Parts: sequence; structure tokens; C-alpha cells
Amino acid sequence: MAEERSVTDVFQDILHNLQEMVRSEIRLAKVEVRGEITQAASSGVWMAAGGVAALSAWIFVAWAVVYALATRMSMWAAALIVAFVMAVAAWTLIMGGMRRAKRVHPIPERTVESVKENLEWMKQPTK
Repeated sequence: MAEERSVTDVFQDILHNLQEMVRSEIRLAKVEVRGEITQAASSGVWMAAGGVAALSAWIFVAWAVVYALATRMSMWAAALIVAFVMAVAAWTLIMGGMRRAKRVHPIPERTVESVKENLEWMKQPTK
């Protein structure tokens, strides 16, 4: 025959289980947020790399192209053409980084869903 438990023991078990559920949800939220932070950092690295590439390597290539074009046209026109091409390249790199940044979701969706499920479960009447 099953041992009778006091109301106090039952409430203590319920309280302990609720505490464990909250702790589990917090652990899940931390894991999700950490993943999103990693993805955001990766996006930032890509955008920074695009900026560095647009500002450093292109400068040397651009001047070489400007001097080459200056043999066929005036220096100002050659510089304007090269500046336009560099702007398009920089825009392309930055937009690639921004597309990656849009994939970041700061709200831990799985945790929110799990908490909602737990709240619904707790609202159900017990028999």
C-alpha cells in the first residue's frame, strides 16, 4: 500500500519541481543567447573585414588603376571612375555583413516557447 504523504511534503515537492523548471529554463535561455551573441559577433567580423578591405587593399589597387586610366583621360575623370567602382565593392561587402546580421534573433525563442508550455501545463487542473 502506498505511503500517505502530508500536504506539506506535497507542497515542498511541487516547490522543488518548480524551482528546477525555472533553473532549466534559465540554463536554456543562456545557451540560446550565447548562440545568438556568437552569430552577432560573426556578423560584426564580416562587416569589419569588409570595411578593412574597402579602406586598405583597394587604395593601392585604386591608385594603380587611376594612373593606368590617366594615360587615356584626365586624372580627375580616372579618379572618379575608380572611386565609383570602390564604392560599389564596399557596398557589396557591407550588405553581405548586414544580411548575416539579420539572421540574429536576440529573443531566445525556444525558451519562450518552453516557458509558455510550462505555464499552460501548470494552469491545467489536477485530479
